[in-house]
Amino acid sequence: MQRIPPQHPAQKCSGFAYYFGRFLIKIFGWRVEGGVPESKHMLIIAAPHTSNWDALFLLGAAYSFGIRVNWLVKNSFFVPVLAQMITYFGGVPVDRSRATNMVSRLADQIRNSDGTNLVVPPAGTRSYTEYWKSGFYRIALEANIPVVCGYLDYDRKVAGLGLTFELSGEVKEDMARIREFYEPLVGKYPDKKSRILLKEEE
Repeated sequence: MQRIPPQHPAQKCSGFAYYFGRFLIKIFGWRVEGGVPESKHMLIIAAPHTSNWDALFLLGAAYSFGIRVNWLVKNSFFVPVLAQMITYFGGVPVDRSRATNMVSRLADQIRNSDGTNLVVPPAGTRSYTEYWKSGFYRIALEANIPVVCGYLDYDRKVAGLGLTFELSGEVKEDMARIREFYEPLVGKYPDKKSRILLKEEE
């Protein structure tokens, strides 16, 4: 698995990326709200995830906040030319076809980096799913970093960073807080919004 690109301790994106992000958000008539937590590392949940447009608005919002992000992408997208572009914008390839000890590897890389903002869409797909994947939870817990609820609300055309907290390890309690935050938010395709539940809760 490709390593997460190193980041500046302040986690700032370039000036070009900042203005590019603001341009993207403005041209599509969106706005950003919330603020960036004061943390060296963070795991940003990306939800609801129902469309390919989500990645564009996510990057636009992140750059508007002035931060760099890394995000997990299926390794099948890493083809010539496109691979270089994805990597430039912080994409990290993930091989879902085999066991790669991804959680421990990412947690270890985060702990040993200057500063990482890792974005993870727990639904794992743009289609409806009965369960979120628990990778985001396990990475944040193992790396001992805060979880930040990043969101796209297509109903209000708002992208933001909201609820931020340290996981307790009590899955049901932690997920109850996350569910309460995300339930009112609307994806581009509402019928594809996945149920906010981990298998571990059952």
